[in-house]
Amino acid sequence: MAKRFYTEVTLDNDADGHFIRLDGRALKTPGKRALRVPSAPIAAQIKAEWDAVPPATDGNIDPTVMPVTRLANVASENVSERRDSLIAEARTYAGTDLLSYRAPDPADYVARQAAAWNPWLDWAVTRGVILQTTDAIRAIDQDPTSLDAVANYATPLCDFSLTLFVHLIAVTGSSVLAMAVMEGELHPGDAFDLSRIDEIYRAEIWGVDEDDEAVRVALRTETVTLGNLARHLG
Repeated sequence: MAKRFYTEVTLDNDADGHFIRLDGRALKTPGKRALRVPSAPIAAQIKAEWDAVPPATDGNIDPTVMPVTRLANVASENVSERRDSLIAEARTYAGTDLLSYRAPDPADYVARQAAAWNPWLDWAVTRGVILQTTDAIRAIDQDPTSLDAVANYATPLCDFSLTLFVHLIAVTGSSVLAMAVMEGELHPGDAFDLSRIDEIYRAEIWGVDEDDEAVRVALRTETVTLGNLARHLG
């Protein structure tokens, strides 16, 4: 990892968006492209990540603790050339949405899934996404019209918003939960917890593995940080 090579972190903007300067030089992606984000609050969070890098004598630039910078790098570097494939990915995920696949037993867990997930499937109906559920192992052939509704939701998103949307889908396993976070209907921490119902249930029965719990908490914290960016997107 690289050492801190700069002293001052500042904000700037131009016709392409908001960006960060390190000692006056515009921050670029690892691929040497201009890093731009669509709003000042998001740029401010990236600035905070770079401000928090310890002095060169004390540590390194660690991308693993800079989630907003990482997301902005992805959005700035290659999303414009991959929009069609990312939209198709979102559509495909909807066909295997986590909320559609239920446990056949035990009864208390079945009830917990229904109580937690059914309200969000009902909400998705208002967005034209009508997903069936099953407790069988086989995959469901979801209505293509509903899958198209997810693709239609993703299509007008800017590169940064599309990157965030697909990331939230990947983390939660659910296009529905990701849409709800993007629209401000669901807190990203709650979306994460809804996607980890099985882990939480097993931990209640068998106890918490400290290593697994540390990973879960770290991923939840990052998901909240990134999910909250949706509030600053048009």
